[in-house]
Amino acid sequence: MEKLLRNSFMYLSKNKMLTKLAKKYGLRFGASRFVAGDTIERATKVIKDLNKQGLVVTLDFLGEFIEDEQEAYEMATNSIKAIEAIGNNDLQSQLSLKLTSMGLDISDEVVMKNMRRIMTVAKQQNVFVTIDMEDYSRCQRTIDIFKELKKEFNNIGTVLQAYLYRTVKDIEELNEFSPNLRLVKGAYKESPKVAFPEKKDVDENYKKIIKMHLLNGNFTAVATHDDAMIDYTKKLVKEHHIPKDQFEFQMLYGIRPEKQLELVKEGYSMRVYVPYGTDWYGYFMRRLAERPANVAFVLKGIMKR
Repeated sequence: MEKLLRNSFMYLSKNKMLTKLAKKYGLRFGASRFVAGDTIERATKVIKDLNKQGLVVTLDFLGEFIEDEQEAYEMATNSIKAIEAIGNNDLQSQLSLKLTSMGLDISDEVVMKNMRRIMTVAKQQNVFVTIDMEDYSRCQRTIDIFKELKKEFNNIGTVLQAYLYRTVKDIEELNEFSPNLRLVKGAYKESPKVAFPEKKDVDENYKKIIKMHLLNGNFTAVATHDDAMIDYTKKLVKEHHIPKDQFEFQMLYGIRPEKQLELVKEGYSMRVYVPYGTDWYGYFMRRLAERPANVAFVLKGIMKR
């Protein structure tokens, strides 16, 4: 049943008609639990509250699979506005973005032009930017663009996914860049030809890449809600005397907030991924796909209306 639900929500996440309807009718049916409003002003209020609790943030203006050059330009402009909001309000926040929202599916020229616009302002505002990883078909191009931008800007990182067979090799090849990487299990539906189909194998590979990247001496963001992976990381850094400023834990806004605060109290850096904007539908569907408890929460919210 869980697998059926996951597959169904992953399928729905790519439905363009439903995406348009979601933009039109706003944050309803429980989405506001995972999305910090539809404007930068509302998102700023959420970030200030999280910062007061000792949590740091990475802010994401939602959007993906842009196929129009003007729309990609506008997405980049909104990311710049988010960076300026971070700087002007002295928020303890970084920025995350998807290359498909910057024109990855249009051309390399478009996406690089938009990314250089963003990175120039981010450098001025001293804001770190993480390029989110998307599905397997866009993985290599994402890494190539990250490498190119890393030659020009120090304040940039990207994401690698433990469920892909290729990730160990990617860790090895990226090491020369001393990259700041967010390591995740992976949230897209992929073929067993490119990704581990079994959870236990994903978990083992996740542990492997966390250890590799930390022992390489690079900054590591362990993005997980899994207690086993959190405990593994705690044990690993203690065993190898890895300083706390070389890693952090990351979780999604609205998921396990109590655990987030618990980690802060234990002295760990805890970064919350805070998305905002009107293009929330695909992101929301993937959150429902990841965890059946999220579905129960949303259904409960609908019944109360």
